[in-house]
Amino acid sequence: KVISGDNPRTVSEVAGQAGIERAASWIDAGTLSTDEDYDKAVEKYTVFGRVTPEQKRKLIRALQKKGHTVAMTGDGVNDAPAVKEADIGVSMGKNGTDVTREASGIVLLDDDFSTLVSAVEEGRIIYQNIRKFIRYLLSCNIGEVVTMFFGMLMGMPVVLLPIQILMVNLVTDGIPAIALSFDPPQDDVMKERPRGRGDSVFSGGLAATIIIRGVLLGLSVLAAFSAVLGITQSVEHARTAAFVTLVFTQLVHVFECKSEVRSLFTINILNNVKLILAALSSAAIVLSTVYIPALQPVFKTVSLGGGELLVVLTATLAVPLVSAIIMLVRHGK
Repeated sequence: KVISGDNPRTVSEVAGQAGIERAASWIDAGTLSTDEDYDKAVEKYTVFGRVTPEQKRKLIRALQKKGHTVAMTGDGVNDAPAVKEADIGVSMGKNGTDVTREASGIVLLDDDFSTLVSAVEEGRIIYQNIRKFIRYLLSCNIGEVVTMFFGMLMGMPVVLLPIQILMVNLVTDGIPAIALSFDPPQDDVMKERPRGRGDSVFSGGLAATIIIRGVLLGLSVLAAFSAVLGITQSVEHARTAAFVTLVFTQLVHVFECKSEVRSLFTINILNNVKLILAALSSAAIVLSTVYIPALQPVFKTVSLGGGELLVVLTATLAVPLVSAIIMLVRHGK
């Protein structure tokens, strides 16, 4: 909406030239008096002319009362009260007055409204990456809890030793998680609907996704442990297989976290070099604890043979396949 102190016909003409829809829908603010007038006008009209500073505040309050999130732009002293009243005050950095800049939450240093688009996009990217970070860490930790808890419930030998759990957290919760926070945006980041003001960081089904993925991760580790234990009759081999499976499933999951609506098989997993290097480094560290003899006594591991590695690989790949099916059912992607 365009709110100005100028003649409403003039403002309407300028708004139309700027490409603002319904620019012909204008009103002289001098005709507004009661709160009911403001409530009706803010929904019906696009252009408001001959508006006083106090009327600007009333128009903003009327929009907020109807549940809208209001951003107000301005540069003059008379805009300062409205800029302060709005949910998001935006002032001009070059030509704006000091009073308006102090009252605003965002200052456009180049006085270009298109900069707001870049600001919104950057904000969405940051918010998305925060959700990716939370999703990855919580899913992995739930998977570890499921592994240990269900292992005890089923009467299995201790699935993972404390030193192995510590190593898992060091190689998966560290570098890969940090690299994920620098993930580039998805192509459709600006096509999504704005999130609600009251939405939590777990809204949009994120909490369910975290729990489901964590449970699948834990079950895959238990499956690898049971399979190798049955094949080798060796707790050390089964424990090592579970250790490697847990790390590998988490490293695969870090790439799944790049998108909340697409599966691992429909996203670009190569657009974050930092993440790829982090995952490869973590995998190399874990394999070194398994195949370097000097490290085996420290981490209580043993070398895995071809058959055991095949079990690990199967358990690792089974989880993203199941997750892809769930994603296809929920989002069709």
